[in-house]
Amino acid sequence: MTHYLIDRFSSGVESTLGILFRQGNLEAEFMAFTLEDEARTAKVYGETRIPAGVYLLKLRKFGGFHKRYTDKFDFHEGMIEVTSVPNFTDVLVHIGNDDDDTAGCLLTGDSCSQNITAPGFIGSSTSAYERVYKRMLEDMQRGPVWIEYRDRA
Repeated sequence: MTHYLIDRFSSGVESTLGILFRQGNLEAEFMAFTLEDEARTAKVYGETRIPAGVYLLKLRKFGGFHKRYTDKFDFHEGMIEVTSVPNFTDVLVHIGNDDDDTAGCLLTGDSCSQNITAPGFIGSSTSAYERVYKRMLEDMQRGPVWIEYRDRA
């Protein structure tokens, strides 16, 4: 079973930064930096990160993101969706740089800027997304893939 881990290390006023790892049998492989919305005690639609936990990844082959990414990427087979999140729907892995680009979804990037004195930012999102997507898709083709969100911040 393949398992991914998001280690959330910085929770700012507008965003949460993390590191995405692919968990193997004996090792953890760094995949990308991540950015999500901020933590909240009460959910605000489109402005709240999902709760820590373990969720199943599935391919979603409908919707606006699916259409845009099908047109943009020749490798695209469906959006990677984080499923069974209590009180959340449509949680996708996609391209973006800051909290304005996510509505509870997971953004990936190859670089990140702190979210303590400024809004968090991740850079080179498209290249990170392509790398992460291809690896997750490959793993999903072999069987169920889970993603764990772990809070340090």
